[in-house]
Amino acid sequence: MNTRLSQGHEAAENPLIWSDAFLLGYGPMDDTHREFVAVVSALIGSDDTRIAACFAEVEKHLRDHFSTEDRWMVETDFPPRDCHIDEHAAVLKSLEEVKERLVQGDFFTVRDFARELAKWFPGHADYLDSALSHWMSKLRTGGKPIVLRRKLSFDGSVIPETK
Repeated sequence: MNTRLSQGHEAAENPLIWSDAFLLGYGPMDDTHREFVAVVSALIGSDDTRIAACFAEVEKHLRDHFSTEDRWMVETDFPPRDCHIDEHAAVLKSLEEVKERLVQGDFFTVRDFARELAKWFPGHADYLDSALSHWMSKLRTGGKPIVLRRKLSFDGSVIPETK
Protein backbone atom coordinates (compact mmCIF):
# COMPACT_ATOMS: atom_id res chain seq x y z
CA MET A 1 0.00 0.00 0.00
CA ASN A 2 1.11 3.51 -0.74
CA THR A 3 0.72 5.98 2.10
CA ARG A 4 0.80 9.67 1.32
CA LEU A 5 1.50 12.21 3.99
CA SER A 6 -0.02 15.63 3.62
CA GLN A 7 0.49 18.70 5.72
CA GLY A 8 -2.33 19.83 7.92
CA HIS A 9 -4.16 16.52 8.35
CA GLU A 10 -3.59 12.87 9.15
CA ALA A 11 -1.84 10.51 6.76
CA ALA A 12 -4.25 9.42 4.06
CA GLU A 13 -4.27 5.96 2.59
CA ASN A 14 -4.18 6.27 -1.17
CA PRO A 15 -5.92 3.18 -2.51
CA LEU A 16 -5.57 4.31 -6.13
CA ILE A 17 -2.20 3.96 -7.82
CA TRP A 18 -1.83 3.62 -11.59
CA SER A 19 -1.14 0.09 -12.76
CA ASP A 20 -1.12 -1.56 -16.15
CA ALA A 21 -4.00 -3.62 -14.77
CA PHE A 22 -6.17 -0.58 -15.60
CA LEU A 23 -5.26 -0.68 -19.30
CA LEU A 24 -8.27 -1.51 -21.48
CA GLY A 25 -6.71 -1.26 -24.94
CA TYR A 26 -8.46 1.82 -26.30
CA GLY A 27 -5.81 4.54 -26.19
CA PRO A 28 -8.00 7.60 -25.63
CA MET A 29 -9.78 5.85 -22.76
CA ASP A 30 -6.55 4.59 -21.21
CA ASP A 31 -5.11 8.12 -21.32
CA THR A 32 -8.22 9.49 -19.61
CA HIS A 33 -8.00 6.80 -16.94
CA ARG A 34 -4.36 7.67 -16.23
CA GLU A 35 -5.44 11.25 -15.67
CA PHE A 36 -8.33 10.08 -13.43
CA VAL A 37 -5.89 8.19 -11.21
CA ALA A 38 -3.59 11.22 -11.02
CA VAL A 39 -6.23 13.81 -10.11
CA VAL A 40 -8.07 11.59 -7.61
CA SER A 41 -4.78 10.60 -5.95
CA ALA A 42 -3.79 14.27 -5.72
CA LEU A 43 -7.09 15.09 -4.02
CA ILE A 44 -6.75 12.23 -1.53
CA GLY A 45 -3.27 13.41 -0.58
CA SER A 46 -3.92 17.14 -0.69
CA ASP A 47 -3.34 19.35 2.31
CA ASP A 48 -5.97 21.85 3.39
CA THR A 49 -4.36 24.69 1.41
CA ARG A 50 -4.61 22.69 -1.85
CA ILE A 51 -7.87 20.80 -1.38
CA ALA A 52 -10.09 23.29 -3.25
CA ALA A 53 -7.71 23.42 -6.22
CA CYS A 54 -7.41 19.63 -6.31
CA PHE A 55 -11.19 19.25 -6.08
CA ALA A 56 -11.57 21.68 -9.02
CA GLU A 57 -9.20 19.47 -11.05
CA VAL A 58 -11.24 16.37 -10.18
CA GLU A 59 -14.45 18.17 -11.11
CA LYS A 60 -13.07 19.31 -14.48
CA HIS A 61 -11.69 15.86 -15.16
CA LEU A 62 -14.91 14.02 -14.28
CA ARG A 63 -17.06 16.33 -16.42
CA ASP A 64 -14.72 15.99 -19.42
CA HIS A 65 -14.17 12.25 -18.89
CA PHE A 66 -17.85 11.38 -18.57
CA SER A 67 -19.05 13.69 -21.35
CA THR A 68 -16.50 12.13 -23.73
CA GLU A 69 -17.50 8.57 -22.87
CA ASP A 70 -21.20 9.46 -22.98
CA ARG A 71 -20.70 11.03 -26.43
CA TRP A 72 -18.87 7.92 -27.68
CA MET A 73 -21.72 5.72 -26.46
CA VAL A 74 -24.46 7.83 -28.05
CA GLU A 75 -22.63 8.45 -31.34
CA THR A 76 -21.79 4.76 -31.82
CA ASP A 77 -25.14 3.43 -30.53
CA PHE A 78 -23.39 1.40 -27.81
CA PRO A 79 -26.05 -1.12 -26.69
CA PRO A 80 -25.69 -0.97 -22.86
CA ARG A 81 -25.16 2.80 -22.81
CA ASP A 82 -28.09 3.71 -20.54
CA CYS A 83 -26.69 1.98 -17.44
CA HIS A 84 -23.22 3.41 -18.06
CA ILE A 85 -24.51 6.95 -18.64
CA ASP A 86 -26.71 6.69 -15.54
CA GLU A 87 -23.70 5.70 -13.44
CA HIS A 88 -21.77 8.72 -14.69
CA ALA A 89 -24.76 10.94 -13.82
CA ALA A 90 -24.91 9.50 -10.29
CA VAL A 91 -21.22 10.27 -9.72
CA LEU A 92 -21.70 13.82 -11.01
CA LYS A 93 -24.69 14.27 -8.67
CA SER A 94 -22.49 13.20 -5.75
CA LEU A 95 -19.80 15.58 -6.99
CA GLU A 96 -22.25 18.49 -6.78
CA GLU A 97 -23.28 17.53 -3.25
CA VAL A 98 -19.64 17.28 -2.15
CA LYS A 99 -18.86 20.61 -3.80
CA GLU A 100 -21.43 22.23 -1.49
CA ARG A 101 -19.70 20.60 1.50
CA LEU A 102 -16.33 21.93 0.31
CA VAL A 103 -17.71 25.47 0.29
CA GLN A 104 -18.76 24.89 3.92
CA GLY A 105 -15.19 23.85 4.79
CA ASP A 106 -15.96 20.15 5.23
CA PHE A 107 -12.64 18.78 3.99
CA PHE A 108 -13.24 15.36 5.54
CA THR A 109 -16.23 14.75 3.23
CA VAL A 110 -14.23 15.92 0.21
CA ARG A 111 -11.41 13.47 0.95
CA ASP A 112 -13.93 10.73 1.73
CA PHE A 113 -15.52 11.33 -1.70
CA ALA A 114 -12.09 11.00 -3.31
CA ARG A 115 -11.46 7.72 -1.46
CA GLU A 116 -14.87 6.45 -2.60
CA LEU A 117 -14.01 7.37 -6.21
CA ALA A 118 -10.81 5.37 -5.78
CA LYS A 119 -12.80 2.34 -4.61
CA TRP A 120 -15.45 2.76 -7.34
CA PHE A 121 -13.10 3.16 -10.29
CA PRO A 122 -11.60 -0.35 -10.66
CA GLY A 123 -15.02 -2.04 -10.85
CA HIS A 124 -16.40 0.62 -13.17
CA ALA A 125 -13.39 0.25 -15.47
CA ASP A 126 -13.43 -3.57 -15.36
CA TYR A 127 -17.11 -3.95 -16.17
CA LEU A 128 -18.52 -0.89 -17.89
CA ASP A 129 -15.49 0.77 -19.46
CA SER A 130 -13.95 -2.48 -20.69
CA ALA A 131 -17.11 -3.24 -22.67
CA LEU A 132 -17.01 0.25 -24.18
CA SER A 133 -13.30 -0.15 -24.95
CA HIS A 134 -13.99 -3.38 -26.82
CA TRP A 135 -16.87 -1.74 -28.69
CA MET A 136 -14.81 1.29 -29.71
CA SER A 137 -11.86 -0.86 -30.78
CA LYS A 138 -14.08 -3.15 -32.82
CA LEU A 139 -15.63 -0.18 -34.62
CA ARG A 140 -12.23 1.38 -35.24
CA THR A 141 -10.16 -1.70 -36.12
CA GLY A 142 -12.62 -4.54 -36.64
CA GLY A 143 -11.40 -6.49 -33.61
CA LYS A 144 -11.03 -6.53 -29.85
CA PRO A 145 -8.22 -4.53 -28.27
CA ILE A 146 -4.91 -6.15 -27.53
CA VAL A 147 -3.51 -5.08 -24.19
CA LEU A 148 0.16 -5.55 -23.36
CA ARG A 149 0.79 -5.23 -19.64
CA ARG A 150 4.00 -5.33 -17.68
CA LYS A 151 4.34 -8.28 -15.33
CA LEU A 152 1.54 -8.14 -12.79
CA SER A 153 1.17 -10.06 -9.57
CA PHE A 154 -2.14 -11.59 -8.56
CA ASP A 155 -2.98 -8.50 -6.51
CA GLY A 156 -2.47 -6.32 -9.60
CA SER A 157 0.79 -4.72 -8.53
CA VAL A 158 3.71 -4.58 -10.93
CA ILE A 159 6.45 -7.14 -10.33
CA PRO A 160 9.82 -5.42 -10.74
CA GLU A 161 12.13 -6.64 -13.46
CA THR A 162 15.21 -8.49 -12.21
CA LYS A 163 18.57 -7.69 -13.73
